Amino acid sequence: MSLPDGLTLAASAFNWTPEVIAAETPAPDIAVGIVRTGVASTIELEPGQLWRSFPEPIDGEVDALRQDLDDAGGSVSIVGASLDDWLPGGRRRTDDERLGFLLPQLRAAQRLGAVGVRLPIGQAGEPLLHRLLPELHARDLVLFEEIQGQQTPDSPATAAAIAVIHELDDSHVRLLVDISMLMPALPVTYLARLRSAGIPVGLVQRLSDAWRDPSTATAVVDLLRSGAVPPGIHTLYMNMLIRFGRSHAADLRGVLPLVGAFHLKFWDLHDVDGRVSNPIRDLGAELAGTQFTGTLCSEWGGHEWLDDDPTQMTREHLALARRTLNGDIR
Repeated sequence: MSLPDGLTLAASAFNWTPEVIAAETPAPDIAVGIVRTGVASTIELEPGQLWRSFPEPIDGEVDALRQDLDDAGGSVSIVGASLDDWLPGGRRRTDDERLGFLLPQLRAAQRLGAVGVRLPIGQAGEPLLHRLLPELHARDLVLFEEIQGQQTPDSPATAAAIAVIHELDDSHVRLLVDISMLMPALPVTYLARLRSAGIPVGLVQRLSDAWRDPSTATAVVDLLRSGAVPPGIHTLYMNMLIRFGRSHAADLRGVLPLVGAFHLKFWDLHDVDGRVSNPIRDLGAELAGTQFTGTLCSEWGGHEWLDDDPTQMTREHLALARRTLNGDIR
């Protein structure tokens, strides 16, 4: 059984955030363990979780991780970059300072042998993108600008940033699409968490039955504005306004030529009515016949409310993704 031509399944080290926080094992060892345990040979890394020297990673630390990954037979696809726009005291960094903030991260990504680095879409901005291009070319790196959750290709800010990528017409700046944009329904375990926290039964039922109905979005906002969301669930509740999307895979058709990678975001593995597998299947259908040759990376966001084992969750999700993309799940 093999994936369709050109597609590579990968795993994000972000999935192991609970283990990184527990700090019982050094973060670089956790990352290498993804490869050594056979979960995935291609991985995405979050340098902010790896090295205390970030955002100016020390060459020796970077090289040591590269060697360990090489020894394990692994490779790095994308490195999560950071662009801190503000200095202490509230002064915004100049473009010179912003470029200087990113350059050590590009150096580290190059030393790791990564394909590229990732930033939220639009954060760099057109002037900085033009200044970054020579650096990206010199280091043979791609800057991936990520869209996710409630963002859509035609929302004003996102569309403007996509237009910049289109106008640059340079393969060293690409889109990364997180399929949290494509949720047909909310995760079973998330709904259970809302229910147990005291969110009104009627709203939970509505969220369960009609997530994509625009009136459901209005009901979510109305409850938030009423002040009736319990404080203990407030941050988790906000996922419905930010991290959980309602788009369809077909909405991506106009931007697919600009996409260089995907995050196969998942929250749990309860595939009721295909709520986990259908977005993957629909994405595979859109990619069929295209020239896409990037990564489809498993990224688990459910550790925000679940205590499951990251290795087992990621391994099972990648198996589900492989079966779905090969047409074994319909």
